Amino acid sequence: MNPRSQQFTMPAEWTTHERTFISWPIQASMCYPEQYKEVCSAYAEIIIAMAEFEPVTVVVNAADQEAVRAYVEGEHAHPIDLLVIEHNDAWLRDNGPTFVTSPDGKLAGVNWGFNAWGGKYSPWDLDDAVAPQIIQHVGAIQFDAPLVMEGGSIHTDGEGTLLTTEECLLNKNRNPELSREQIFELLKQYVNIDTVIWLERGLSGDETDGHVDNIACFAAPGKVILQVCHDENDDNFAITQRNLQILSEAVDAKGRKLEVIEIEQPPAVYYEGERLTLSYLNFYFVNGGIILPVFGGTAEETDKKAIEVLAALYPDRRIRTINGMGVIREGGNVHCTTQQLPLAVV
Repeated sequence: MNPRSQQFTMPAEWTTHERTFISWPIQASMCYPEQYKEVCSAYAEIIIAMAEFEPVTVVVNAADQEAVRAYVEGEHAHPIDLLVIEHNDAWLRDNGPTFVTSPDGKLAGVNWGFNAWGGKYSPWDLDDAVAPQIIQHVGAIQFDAPLVMEGGSIHTDGEGTLLTTEECLLNKNRNPELSREQIFELLKQYVNIDTVIWLERGLSGDETDGHVDNIACFAAPGKVILQVCHDENDDNFAITQRNLQILSEAVDAKGRKLEVIEIEQPPAVYYEGERLTLSYLNFYFVNGGIILPVFGGTAEETDKKAIEVLAALYPDRRIRTINGMGVIREGGNVHCTTQQLPLAVV
């Protein structure tokens, strides 16, 4: 039994949410543990921003409950709840469940295998056990997928088409025994899609091995937003131009040619000699809004352009910006931290 056989499908992220889940950071697993307080403040900023639009559940380790309450206390338009689940790291997009819904209003969660982005960070045993606990908490049906995969590596239009990258899903550090065709078949079964659009690579230096949520996402059925680079001397130039070519030639599951909306990447920023994977595409849809990371400084002009592009695309959504530099040194941004619980309705 799998989601497709039971008529479950993964809704598009822009559909109505019941709430958002987000995990609280763990100092011991951070790349820069001395910046823990700064990162916690940045997470609190994201959580409070999301609570302007919809309820938020923060997954916390038991020892952190009081501290987290202090960070997010106050009056909010929507409730902020804490859920005690022990975890190793904070990127819930990647180790959390992928929720799927059925036409008759049932809710289920897909429990993917998780190995910390190809075994990069140990331990990850607690993180691999988070998804089933969230699924149980919301009372959903659980589907265990025989595939190691992170949620940030896929994006769907809700109508049968999925975006991903070869760099990540075909990486031998995830599922070395599976072929491209076998991975496609498992995606077909567990998120109920018919077409995969395979981009080649993600952003240069992305330690997730090219998660798609940093470079491209569906804006609507038949529309894709792509982060692009026009500087031929930048490592992302060839990557994004190739992805643009692939998308311009692609056809979705409904037979539509795709309209591609471009967002110019922010200028390169380096920290301790390593390029940070700055991306406007790591935004997150909330009910009636978009939580958008912006970067300031040398990125002021591209920040402004990204806001303008999204505001034109979504005139009925409020573009709520947050400080995109707050958590990026740890390797991700807003979308990476979040996992939506879709509203399952008949």
